[in-house]
Amino acid sequence: MKIGVRAHDYGRMEIEKLAEVLHAQGYDGAQLALPKAFTGIRRYEDITSGHLERIRRAFEKYKLEIPVFGCYMDLGNPDPVVRDHAVRTLKKCLAYGKEVGAGVVGTETAYPHLNQREKAQWYPYMVDSIKRAAEEAVRLDVKLAIEPVYWHPLDRMEAVLDVMDQVGEPDHLRMIFDASNLLQFPDTTDQKTYWGEWLKYTGKYIEAMHIKDFYFDKNGGYCPVLLGKGVIQYETISRWLHENRPDLFLLREEMNPDFDAEDIEFMRKL
Repeated sequence: MKIGVRAHDYGRMEIEKLAEVLHAQGYDGAQLALPKAFTGIRRYEDITSGHLERIRRAFEKYKLEIPVFGCYMDLGNPDPVVRDHAVRTLKKCLAYGKEVGAGVVGTETAYPHLNQREKAQWYPYMVDSIKRAAEEAVRLDVKLAIEPVYWHPLDRMEAVLDVMDQVGEPDHLRMIFDASNLLQFPDTTDQKTYWGEWLKYTGKYIEAMHIKDFYFDKNGGYCPVLLGKGVIQYETISRWLHENRPDLFLLREEMNPDFDAEDIEFMRKL
């Protein structure tokens, strides 16, 4: 497997400096969300061709790949103004991702935490947005990757399979797998079976994998921790990776730079 990180976990820096830092830590690549990672870029609207050229050159210089160009948008929002802005921005980022040589342009499907009723209400709007963005991915011959999250409209394995079936573009619509975003009930979930089912049915769509760990505090609050110190049981996932996708990028999110060596070692042993 190849090892990467969410670049802005190291803070916002100049493009060339961040590439240098990531290389020095031993990463093979990084997920980039430009407005969060680089000084001088506050919004997606600030991105210029000059920025993209600098990113491409800096990452090539340090032999870093960009497996995911992050553009996380509120795709399921019922407000047509919000949703249209989300789709337009995502379409622009598909072109930006192509310019820097990114593997995929990645997005979740909502911003807020939704209840079951809201997820059902947002679902058709989400599907419409994904279809529109996927059309642009086909036109540009790039890959769009959607990330399921249990509090978003794209919350279950069945939802992922339904969207993939409705869009019908498996070469251009892919998936980012994040176990932490799919484990709502860690105390009662048989993770061996749960991850086995997810990977059996959606594994063929996975283009990158986010690696995190966490626990819920007594009030139900999400608490990120070092890899291997929380509730995620990675054994089934590791076995699947070795048997099916030894080439996949593992991208650490919620990295604490003070302890990055420990997490990198954990990922290399997965």
